Amino acid sequence: MQSRRTRLIAGNWKMNNGIGEAAVLASRLGELVGTAPEGVEVLVCPPTIDLSVVADKIEGTDIRLGAQNCYWEKSGAYTGETAPGMIRGVGALYCIIGHSERREYFGETDADEMRKARALIDAGITPVFCCGESESVRESGSQVAFVCDQIKAGLAGIELARADQLVVAYEPIWAIGTGKTATAADAQEVCGAIRKTLAELFGEQIAEGVRVLYGGSAKPGNIAEFLAERDVDGALVGGASLVAEDFAAMVARAGEHLA
Repeated sequence: MQSRRTRLIAGNWKMNNGIGEAAVLASRLGELVGTAPEGVEVLVCPPTIDLSVVADKIEGTDIRLGAQNCYWEKSGAYTGETAPGMIRGVGALYCIIGHSERREYFGETDADEMRKARALIDAGITPVFCCGESESVRESGSQVAFVCDQIKAGLAGIELARADQLVVAYEPIWAIGTGKTATAADAQEVCGAIRKTLAELFGEQIAEGVRVLYGGSAKPGNIAEFLAERDVDGALVGGASLVAEDFAAMVARAGEHLA
């Protein structure tokens, strides 16, 4: 069963591309996917230092801008941090939070993600809330319970007026940058459970409209099989988003899937 939710193909550039490289990549993406296929939204999330130059390069295109992180305070003595209002000021409409790399390398907690989600929504930015299990959790067969618990712990204190105020990205940690990829059935199992958990938190109407993405070695060759699943609404793309032609191919295939 195909949903009517707008597909979202989002690129997470991670800590790659200085200002010059970011400008070149953003310009090339503007040439390739500056006009998005009907029913598909395109998002790029460069490093914070690149946000302004990327915003300039994608101006006038259909490409949306997102950030990779934020802090939950509006301003103050928080050296090295970036407030949601600052991100919104350069034109970002989305912000990734809760990525496994932030949780693992920087010790971020579910409570941190809840504060960030609330601050972003208050600033008019849509959080892209990441969740996912490790290989050991997957091997134990408890991936669904683990991910749903992440959703409950990180979003239970959030209020949503509309479905477009939140995006969830399911990224099995064992499939990020490893070359291993969950099957489409694996992704649907967890993404479907995520949607049921969202319904418990926010009601069925909002949950049905929230877009749930798959991430983890997503590439042009496998994106179509994921998008064929009822509860997979797009992809959060890592390495492939750094190659304009690969990312554009994924956007095109998302459009073909809807045709």
